[in-house]
Order: sequence, then C-alpha cells, then structure tokens
Amino acid sequence: MRAKRAMTKATQQPDLTQLLQAKSGLSYLTANDWALIADKAVRQQFKAGDFIVQRGRRTHGIYVMLSGTAGVRIGAQAARSIGPGEICGEISFLDDLPATANVAANGAVETFYLERPLLQSLFELYPHLGSRFYHSLSAILARRLRETIGPVPEETTATPVPKKNPK
Repeated sequence: MRAKRAMTKATQQPDLTQLLQAKSGLSYLTANDWALIADKAVRQQFKAGDFIVQRGRRTHGIYVMLSGTAGVRIGAQAARSIGPGEICGEISFLDDLPATANVAANGAVETFYLERPLLQSLFELYPHLGSRFYHSLSAILARRLRETIGPVPEETTATPVPKKNPK
C-alpha cells in the first residue's frame, strides 16, 4: 500500500543532494530546478512487492526513486533494477497511454511522485526547467534503448570504398 507524506524543507534537503549526484537520473536539472520540483512533489512509500507502475495502467505522472530498489519487467524479459535518482513511469508520462512495464519494489522504496499537470504548470512558469527536464528524459530513454539493443561497434577510420565509374 502506498503511503503519502507532505514534503518539508528538512526532509527534502538530503533528497535533493542525492538527486543532484545521481548520474543515471534527471542529470541536466540544476539545484534550483530540483528545489522547485521537490517543493511540489508528493513523497510516496512502497513495501516489498508493491507495484510502483503497472503495465497497462496510466501513471499520470513520473516517479523519481529516492531510496531502495525496484525491478522493472517488460513481458518475459529479465527484470532490470533501478535505484535512487532513477525514474519510472516516463513512457506513460510522455504519451499519456498505459505503462509499458511493471515496476515493483524489491524492498522498502521511497519516491517523489510528480503529476503531469504540476510539471506542466512549472514548465510554463520556468521554460528552461522544462527544457532541462525533457533533455534529461531523452538522455535516459536513449541510454535505456542502447542497453536494450546491446553494444554498437564504434566508428573506425576505415578505408573509403572506391566509387565505381559508370560506363
């Protein structure tokens, strides 16, 4: 069962420091961006086995992991683990369609939940925040896609193929 708590300045400061240091999360956000977002975020707690995101259901927002780990499972694929600073629910957040994966807490998990209307209103007031947010989101999705498709060979300085002369 999800437990919700209101944010206070005392409880959000350690979280902001951790989120700023997370390399696999919303890494283009500044300390000021996080302060604006965290001030409006809803802190949610999950127990082991609780679904944070359920495949086939809309999220209406995005979850930012604060503590604990969760398993992300898409169909029959092996579960991938996410932890503090990482996000989930981003596909449903972006296209307002049902989630593409199940995300279940591996143990005690705490998240920030950011509702779409709340973020949209912040982005209208602070367009550069929106730009950095979506830049971060696109970097996360690109990284996850690359992890899914596997390594791509790096470009090498190969000898160019000679052009054939038309006869």
